[in-house]
Amino acid sequence: MKVKSNNNKGNSADNTAILLMHCPDKPGIVATITRFLSEWGGNILYLDQHVDQDHEVFFMRLEWDMDSFGITPRDFESHMETMAEKFDMTWRFYTSGRKPRMALFVSKQSHCLDDILARYTSGEWNVEIPVVISNHVALEDHVRKYGLEYKWFPKTADTREDQEKYELEILHKYDVNFVVLARYMQVLSPHFVGQYKNKVINIHHSFLPAFPGAKPYHHAFERGVKIIGASSHYVTNELDEGPIIDQDVARVTHRDSVNDMIRIGRDLEKIVLSRAIHAHLNRKLIVYKNKTVVFS
Repeated sequence: MKVKSNNNKGNSADNTAILLMHCPDKPGIVATITRFLSEWGGNILYLDQHVDQDHEVFFMRLEWDMDSFGITPRDFESHMETMAEKFDMTWRFYTSGRKPRMALFVSKQSHCLDDILARYTSGEWNVEIPVVISNHVALEDHVRKYGLEYKWFPKTADTREDQEKYELEILHKYDVNFVVLARYMQVLSPHFVGQYKNKVINIHHSFLPAFPGAKPYHHAFERGVKIIGASSHYVTNELDEGPIIDQDVARVTHRDSVNDMIRIGRDLEKIVLSRAIHAHLNRKLIVYKNKTVVFS
């Protein structure tokens, strides 16, 4: 049975553009950009800004309706180059015309995968999932029920480099824009990460670095922890130290068993990862140094 997503649900507007930018903080930035949009008939739907007082950096996310906008996206980008030079601005521009394409990497655990596929098929996210990649065959039948491609690349220390090369070929073949590691239990090489800078989202429990290893919940239970959590971040070459996108915690007590803690932890992982994906899809994120600015 092939299940198709209804990705038109939940969109506030069908034809919008988004500008993400940051630059040294100075007067006139907002006025210059909003005046330009107004002059060309751009109806602003959203504007949020933040100033990093320590580094004196200005951040902004701006979204507007393209139906009434008097110039093409290409012409807008040309005008932006002039404004960017004036303010020493780093910027990214997106339009809603093209759905992002997200690849999922999985191993054996399915809780994050199931949550993502449920949101995908319900139309909660404006995204396409052209392929699911794994280092195990365990979830193939499960994934194919959704009509999705499943590629299996078993890995050992001797085959890792070649297998990763094939994975990158698959991602390029399917024109993948970003990758989600939905409990994928493999470390990506610097070469892979470099191909998708700030475009690989990971999820893990928040015991690190206190309780690393294969059984963190068992070790945490033995220590009598009172709070467990989950963190989602962009992947960098420093293991589990990339810019954090979202986090959450839950309290536990001596009454909670190891299985209780695993269940609570997996629930946190699902919701934290989904919030990170939502923020990425809706262009709510700017990465600056090793931190993120996450707009509301």
